[in-house]
Amino acid sequence: MAGKIKSVFYCQSCGYESSKWMGQCPGCREWNTFVEETVKPSVTGKKASKSTGLSSSETAKPMKLSEITLGEEDRFDTHIGELNRVLGGGLVKGSLTLVGGDPGIGKSTLLLQTARLLAADHRKVLYISGEESLQQIKIRANRIGDFTDDLSLFCETDLGTIEEVIRRQSPDVVIIDSIQTMFNENVSSAPGSVSQVRESTGVLMRIGKQLGISIFIVGHVTKEGTVAGPRVLEHMVDTVLYFEGDRHASYRILRAVKNRFGSTNEIGVFEMRNEGLCEVENPSEYMLEGKPENASGSIVTCSVEGTRPILIEIQALVSHTNFNFPRRQANGTDYNKVNLLMAVLEKRVGLELSSYDAYINLAGGMKLIEPALDLSMCMAIVSSFRNKPKSHELIAFGEVGLSGEVRSVNMPDIRISEAQRLGFTTCIVPKSVADKYKKTFSGIKLIGVSSVQEAVSLIG
Repeated sequence: MAGKIKSVFYCQSCGYESSKWMGQCPGCREWNTFVEETVKPSVTGKKASKSTGLSSSETAKPMKLSEITLGEEDRFDTHIGELNRVLGGGLVKGSLTLVGGDPGIGKSTLLLQTARLLAADHRKVLYISGEESLQQIKIRANRIGDFTDDLSLFCETDLGTIEEVIRRQSPDVVIIDSIQTMFNENVSSAPGSVSQVRESTGVLMRIGKQLGISIFIVGHVTKEGTVAGPRVLEHMVDTVLYFEGDRHASYRILRAVKNRFGSTNEIGVFEMRNEGLCEVENPSEYMLEGKPENASGSIVTCSVEGTRPILIEIQALVSHTNFNFPRRQANGTDYNKVNLLMAVLEKRVGLELSSYDAYINLAGGMKLIEPALDLSMCMAIVSSFRNKPKSHELIAFGEVGLSGEVRSVNMPDIRISEAQRLGFTTCIVPKSVADKYKKTFSGIKLIGVSSVQEAVSLIG
């Protein structure tokens, strides 16, 4: 006898399930996120075994720890160095990767470029699109370059048909664009709903693990910047990649939020051009292009993303307010961190900043919240407040505590080396770092400071 269809309420933010509508989600505490969906009971028992293609004895066979053999992960090169870096050294066979980002940021372009290079390496790639027609994909493909016959295109949204095609074609890599358009006939809700997104991802995960196929799925994002659908979606996949950056700017940053096969600290930097996304192998030089000389409120700092040092210009503008409450604004960094550092400058340095507006900007649209930026932000604020420009060959990094002390940060030698390579002659660092590396670096002057007062006194 067929199971009875029932109505369930799901939270669109986290996927919390409830039998009745609620104003606030008990899981994520968000308001007005519950939507009603009709669901069918899942298939169990022997039917479930048939759907997976495995017998119940095979699916329920445990293994001893001593019987499990370890080997190197079967990775293969995507021929895009920045993508390999973020993935942890290459694409793992049988992995499921979720790629998210704002509309028009370049998700489909990057994956089509990846498909082109993998096909040129004689790997079978199947590109499945539920949003664009074959002619639309062809237009973008002509802009990117020449493609080989190892790349196949397929426009379909029915997941049952897609599964049959994947099993028949047996490709090495499958790209799904996008998961919100996929439709599983076993789920009665509409495409893009919580149930459809979750169940469709589960089917793709099963196919990829069984057949050893690496699968990319594109996910739409909400206005908050997270992947649309239940939060459990990110827990199901092996890797979660986010495309960041202003769609009107020329550069893009690919960041790993989750990676079961590598570090989540690495980033990849790309530049959007007419022919597609191009790798930026030296992002420090790219970010410092157009930096003004002899301008107050401008200090260069060094951030480390994974193993990659990136020099970034921090700009500050401090001006007298015309309102009862001063305005504070931060672009690219934490707003609360700016307020905290300004409170430290008022208390420990004696600057009267309570009647001044303050605007902090990370040039180029970068988004960083590393503690190593604290010292340079303090110096940029004081430089703008006193209208005293600093040398364009000066760089500073260090963490500032509530007592005004300057603490050491991780990997200071990598930061100093990057600054020296790009021609900086003076580096303001925590005193412990200067004492440790003064003899190591002879081509750059290291000035050690133990407190924010000492750093501010260097501005004049």
